[in-house]
Amino acid sequence: MSKRKPLTDADGEVRELTAADLAKFKPASEALPPELQETLGIRRRGPQKAPTKVATTIRLSPEVVEFFRGLGAGWQSRVDGVLRDYVAKHAPR
Repeated sequence: MSKRKPLTDADGEVRELTAADLAKFKPASEALPPELQETLGIRRRGPQKAPTKVATTIRLSPEVVEFFRGLGAGWQSRVDGVLRDYVAKHAPR
């Protein structure tokens, strides 16, 4: 018989989780079978073959961020494209 305290009480209410409970948790990618992960859309990205971009933090005007985010997914790549065009036009020759 398990010595672990059940997660729910007699009324079916979930009890408050402790640090010990949380320490036993595993990521879904480790706990679920591959078929279920695929069904749920849980995917792991493989390592980059060659890093093509550098992670950085940049502060932009709210209206700039709003504009690019408003264009939908891939907005950061579009900002990168605009900056690449600027560099190509303004780089010393």
